[in-house]
Amino acid sequence: LQWDPMITTLPGLYLVSVGIVKPAVWLFGWTGSVVCSAGMLRFINLLFSAGNFYLLYLLLSRIHQKNKAVSGFQRILSALTLAVFPTLYFFTFLYYTDPGAVFFTLFAYLMCLYGNHKTSALLGFCGFMFRQTNIVWTIFCAGNVVAERLNEAWKTQLQKKKDEKISSRKGSFSDLVRILQFLIEYLTTPKNLLTVTALTWPYITLVAIFFGFVFTNGGIVVGDRSSHEACLHFPQLFYFLSFTVFFSFPHLLTPTKIRKFLLSLQKHPVQYSLIAVISLFLIWKFTYVHKYLLADNRHYTFYVWRKVFQRHELVKYLLVPVYIFAGWSFADTLKSKSIFWILMYSVCLLAATVPQKLLEFRYFILPFLIYRLNIPFPSLYRQLTELAFYIAVNAISFYLFLNRTFQWPNSDEIQRFMW
Repeated sequence: LQWDPMITTLPGLYLVSVGIVKPAVWLFGWTGSVVCSAGMLRFINLLFSAGNFYLLYLLLSRIHQKNKAVSGFQRILSALTLAVFPTLYFFTFLYYTDPGAVFFTLFAYLMCLYGNHKTSALLGFCGFMFRQTNIVWTIFCAGNVVAERLNEAWKTQLQKKKDEKISSRKGSFSDLVRILQFLIEYLTTPKNLLTVTALTWPYITLVAIFFGFVFTNGGIVVGDRSSHEACLHFPQLFYFLSFTVFFSFPHLLTPTKIRKFLLSLQKHPVQYSLIAVISLFLIWKFTYVHKYLLADNRHYTFYVWRKVFQRHELVKYLLVPVYIFAGWSFADTLKSKSIFWILMYSVCLLAATVPQKLLEFRYFILPFLIYRLNIPFPSLYRQLTELAFYIAVNAISFYLFLNRTFQWPNSDEIQRFMW
């Protein structure tokens, strides 16, 4: 019945907590401090974490259902690996919105893949109640439906023209221009527009509700708005790509990948030079440093920024080759997806990361998981390497949180190092 003005998210987590704790109190006859204790509230996130593991398994099975070479054990192992993904797993044991926000978004994605779009939109609303930016992943679910229709229509057009040179997945620049022309033509045809609207109306309704909320609320943030202002922070995309390479290094940072990248660099020097120039410009004009990033020494991002980016003014520019490799490797692992899926995911990725002024690894959890779910199944050796790496990172994070406490000069409270 109280609201801290520093809280910026809607009360989804608190409503679910009441919905679980109240019946438990009635069933077990609990009274006193146990009812609303820290342990009881954190237990809610343990339930979400178990649900996330099962949803990840179901999503892997659905997305890779045609891949008969993948064993049930590999699917379980991949689901377990993603369930203990360090940035998400850490908050399983605290009272944060992340496990619940991920649970409802993954559930909405699963329902979308099975064609239950009303249920998917309803679950998307629940995800929105945990974190407003989750509306992006509701749009992603709608985009999945649209991308599927576009892919079917594109393949039909290719068959009619019997043009073997154009790929429905990945091709030259001229192919991309033709695909974009087709996309505009398809989405501006009234008949096609009506078909797409009929398929995605539950998501459109939810997005309309979201815009109604933003208009009424005067912004996307509730509570402390001064610390959560939207801006065009394009380097956030570079940080996300680097974050993805770090946590997916068994798949992205292999000798074969590096050789392929160097060959690509040799074949297309002009394109890569242009990408480098654009990247340098975006870093120069659109780098923002949030006051929390410089002041809050409890988080990994504080040390990453201080130890890497604040070493010298030129460091942020010198990292451009790393970003280009990360972007190429990221795109290379998604080449099995249709071009329309890639375009749709890219738009959602930009919408989820770029407007955020604060560099915060928790904002990368959902785009990372959706990316990781959709790449081809890696070998068992790489899966085990990834799992061992996640366990090691979790062990270090928990050790620092539990044993390396410290105090701020102006406060008597114990501070703990965390994600």
